[in-house]
This record gives sequence, structure tokens and C-alpha cells, in this order.
Amino acid sequence: MSILANKIDFAVVLSVKNANPNGDPLNGNRPRETYDGYGEISDVCIKRKIRNRLLDMGQPIFVQSDDKRADNFKSLRERADSVEELKTEKNAEQYAKVACKTWMDVRSFGQVFAFKGNDVSVGVRGPVSIHPAFSVQPVDIASIQITKSVNSVTGDKKSSDTMGMKHTVPFGVYVFYGSINCQLAEKTGFTEEDAELIHKALETLFENDCSSARPDGSMEVCRVYWWKHSCKYGQFSSAKVHRTLHIAPKSGKKISNSNLPFKLDDYYDITVDSLDGLVPDIYNGI
Repeated sequence: MSILANKIDFAVVLSVKNANPNGDPLNGNRPRETYDGYGEISDVCIKRKIRNRLLDMGQPIFVQSDDKRADNFKSLRERADSVEELKTEKNAEQYAKVACKTWMDVRSFGQVFAFKGNDVSVGVRGPVSIHPAFSVQPVDIASIQITKSVNSVTGDKKSSDTMGMKHTVPFGVYVFYGSINCQLAEKTGFTEEDAELIHKALETLFENDCSSARPDGSMEVCRVYWWKHSCKYGQFSSAKVHRTLHIAPKSGKKISNSNLPFKLDDYYDITVDSLDGLVPDIYNGI
């Protein structure tokens, strides 16, 4: 497997329909939004979904969520100590090398290994960086009141109804950007094959991700734009590449909040400015 030799930039356009793409625990689990009303999905949330997709593909993942755990380890400490070389390794550089070789998410996103009682504290910088996603236009947030009218435990009397709230975005189109840095790829051992797995994970980001907040079909990857530079340092800066993508609502088109099927091209114009010698590959989500 060859180490990544060409810088990569990417962008993902996704749609949300009657779902909560990323709840804010500090705001009653309402969908995240900026102060001016634009929807937001944190980079941490996006990387969690990528890790889950890589795990579905059979890749070894260090930071696993409890509900998707593919092994019997109940903490990061247990998972790290399961590798014999790491239990006794005192050299930080060698520790990082073994961790990157063992887990794909470590050599992709990086990781801090700092466990109580360990003689070594290690920080790994990963080559894959991802921005938060923001909606193209301000989003509305719909809230409904829900109740639970069953007994949680056996008793003589019927328990009182428990009231709660459920929040969704009726409709929104979001976009996020990212890049893969070759210099850091050399340090972590990130390969061309790893880049293809990241690409595949982006295309299938919401597979096996359904929940009551995000029913199947409510979150969709519409487009993936993949710029592969001709050199390791990049023909252009990532900022300049990302600015070439433009998404604008079509004049006179109004989004329906009904449950009718939605097609991105019916409501939005997506254009990409040309850069000399750098043309993106464009993929539709599955």
C-alpha cells in the first residue's frame, strides 16, 4: 500500500428533510444553528458518522461509540491496552507509530493518548481535516410536544404522562468541506487505499445511521466533490479550492415542507468555478 502522494480536497452537499441532523445538548437538543439562523452540523458529529461507516466496512476503529461497538472493550484505555506493544511502549514516537498502524481513525483524524497512570502521553495529528457543515440558507425549526403514557415500572396506578419535545428541520441543504494533507499522511502512514475508504464513507455517510430523530431517508448525501491535486503540496490552497463551489436556490422555486420526494436539482443551482489543471470528480450519493 502506497502512502498518499497527492493532496486531496473535498466537499459534500447533503439534504435534511424532517429530521434533526445534530442536536445541541445545551439547547434542549434542538438542531444546531448559528446566531443568524443557519443550520449547523459539528465536525465532531461528521467524523463520528465517518468512523461508523468505516467500522461497517470492517476497518479497525479506536474511537467507537457504545451503540456501534464491534469489540468487548468498554473504554479507550481497555482498547489501547489490548495491543501488547502499546502496554509496554515508553517511546512516544514509537507508540504513535503502532497506534496509527493498528487503527484507521487514528492515522486519519489523529488522537490524543493520555491515560491516568501511563508514563507516556502521545498526541497524533491526522491528515484528514473536516469543517463543520452549514446550511445554504437559514433553516426553520419545527417543534412538537410528545407524551409517554405507559408505565416504566410495574405499579398499582397508571403513571402520569411524561411530556417532552421533539425538534426537526423541515428542510435544509447543508455543505461541508475537508482536505487530506500529504505531509501528515507520511507521518501517520495514511495510504491511497485509506483515502478511497474515506471517499466511500462520505458517499454513504447516512447508511445505518437512522434513529427516531433521523428516520431512514430523511438525511441524504446529494453530491461529493473530490479534487485530487497533481502534487503533494497542492496546486492551490484548500481555501481557494473550496471557494469554487457555489450553491444557490433557483429563482421562483419554493421548497415544499411536505413528505413528497425531494430532488436537489429541482430547487438549487450548483456550479464549480474552473481552476487551471484541477477538475473535481463529482459523485452522487448512493
